[in-house]
Amino acid sequence: MNFDYTEEQQLLANSVQQFIAREYTFEARRAIVESEPGYSEQVWSSLADMGLLGLPFSSQVGGFGGGAVDLMPVMAAIGEGLLVEPYLATVGLGGQFIARGGSQTQQGAILPALIAGRCKLAFAHTERGARYDLSQVGCRASTSANGYVIEGEKCVVLHGSCADRLIVSARTAGQETDPDGISLFLVDRNAPGVSLNSYKTLDNLRAADIRFSATTVPADALIGPEGQALELIEEVTDYAIALLCAETVGAVKFANDATLDYLKTRKQFGVPIGSFQALQHRMVDMLITYEQVKSMACLACVKVDSAEAAERKQVIAAAKIKISDACRHISQEAVQLHGGMGMTEELKISHTFRRLTTISQTFGDAEHHLERFSGCG
Repeated sequence: MNFDYTEEQQLLANSVQQFIAREYTFEARRAIVESEPGYSEQVWSSLADMGLLGLPFSSQVGGFGGGAVDLMPVMAAIGEGLLVEPYLATVGLGGQFIARGGSQTQQGAILPALIAGRCKLAFAHTERGARYDLSQVGCRASTSANGYVIEGEKCVVLHGSCADRLIVSARTAGQETDPDGISLFLVDRNAPGVSLNSYKTLDNLRAADIRFSATTVPADALIGPEGQALELIEEVTDYAIALLCAETVGAVKFANDATLDYLKTRKQFGVPIGSFQALQHRMVDMLITYEQVKSMACLACVKVDSAEAAERKQVIAAAKIKISDACRHISQEAVQLHGGMGMTEELKISHTFRRLTTISQTFGDAEHHLERFSGCG
């Protein structure tokens, strides 16, 4: 299997990397993180102008018709630059629900605006106590004369505070852990009855806990068939996991490069510490892990684009197991080889450590996906 980028993908990767090097320095990122919204509208507009928001969407709505494989260089660049903009939440999650399950009216209203950078989305699904169980939904949606009334809470909604629209999972039938009876709704973030508590996550992204109190949405806010959303939720979540794997490639590359540079310049006993054989062996292990991450990310992206559901689930579970283990290995080795400096706010490596640590837990840790993998056989 060829893991190298095509000529078009390499050109795209180069353009994104050049933009990040020019406009998204570590100091610029720190200023963005400390700003009130926690992301940059200017950077978001630039991503739209470069066509990056439209890569995975159909040409009928103004996109380029690409898949997860085409997003790999973009996600790798995001991982290397540690972008905090809501790219995964909007393009990899929210937009995918509309593109795959939305009506033509919903697609026409949402996707062109998303591609132009005028609409950001967030997926409000996780609830307290659910851990990584996608079928555990206690938030309820009951029918009314005007459509549906949503009641319940969602927690750790990635970029929920900056989203214009929310994709909300709510139960229209069944018990809290039933696989059937889950529906998806398109909800305006500023709709009556929607309240948010926004905060920074460990990796300096933004998330929100969201409460829905008698939030009324029209009947046409329903995405896909009522009560049958779990399959779509699993499909889109697997797609997002594949993109996370691709992002990990960039983050691991930076961690390895920064650590190698440090070993070449930091001196002890009058020589660079990189000349010590024990540290060379550890650096080689990090390089091997990087190559494994690249191969698993490529496999994950290929399978979410082409495989049937059963094969897709098994491959994504296997990829997330390997990625989670790699995140732990690389982040801890990079910090240890930097010494005490590796944990300081002033060094980008400490922020990469946080991002890798968060990625290892996002959408399920290694233990969760090991159980999922064993159940796919």
